[in-house]
This record gives sequence, C-alpha cells and structure tokens, in this order.
Amino acid sequence: MGISTRGRYALKILIDLAENGDGSYIPMKTVAERQGLPHKYLEHILPVLTQNHLVEGVHGKGGGYRLTRRPEEYTVGEILRLAEGGLAPVSCLECGAEPCQKMDECRTIAMWRNLQSLIDGYFNGITIRDLMRDGENNASGIDISFLDAAL
Repeated sequence: MGISTRGRYALKILIDLAENGDGSYIPMKTVAERQGLPHKYLEHILPVLTQNHLVEGVHGKGGGYRLTRRPEEYTVGEILRLAEGGLAPVSCLECGAEPCQKMDECRTIAMWRNLQSLIDGYFNGITIRDLMRDGENNASGIDISFLDAAL
C-alpha cells in the first residue's frame, strides 16, 4: 500500500482550506499557488471532494471552495480512502474485491487484516485540525497509544 499523489494532494487541499478558511470561498487557483500544486491536478481532486460533501464549491466570480464541516470532523482515514479508493494493504481486502478462493486456507490473511486494522486506527485517529499549523497537535505529536493495544 502506498499513498499516491492524489491522496497527498487531497490532504494538502483540505488543510489549506481549513487554515485559510473564514467561511468564504477560496479559489482553486489560490490553493494551488499556496501549496505549489498543479492547477490541473486540483481540477481532478476537487470534484471528488465536492461530490462526497467534504467541500462545497461555487463557480464564477467570488467562487471557490470551502469546507463543509469543522476541521476536527475530517479524519485523514476518510480523506485517504476517498482519494485512494481504499487503504487495503493487499488486494483481497479491498472494498468490493472478489472473495479470494483460497482465503480459508490462507496463512497470511490474519496478518493482513491486523495490518488493515492498524492502518485504519492510525489514520482515523488523525484529523485535519491535528495537521493544521495552529493545531493542538501536529504530525509529531499525534497520539499513537492505540498501537499498544493492537500489538
């Protein structure tokens, strides 16, 4: 499992909207410039975020994008699953995957399920608020105590 550019950019977009949002709409071009992201790439990511109600957008003069919820209500897990289409470490655990015919005899499926649980627990425990510059936490201060119970 690797997080693609699409997933990383989706996080950057939402963090930017959270840090710079005051309720008004922020033009896509402004976000792209601030984050150093290709404008064309945002044209592919923002519609997905809009269709899934993570952001709302308005076209035309004075238009742009803004968050639909408070930053602490967005988890990194939710965003990455949406942008990436899932976070499964192996294809047989992907959402909508055909059931593996050898799953009953698979010696590694429990390991992969445990890894999936760790990934979900970690990313679901981090919010956009945690990643903001003025957040109470930051990437180095994120609580990982859930790992003790999992291990």
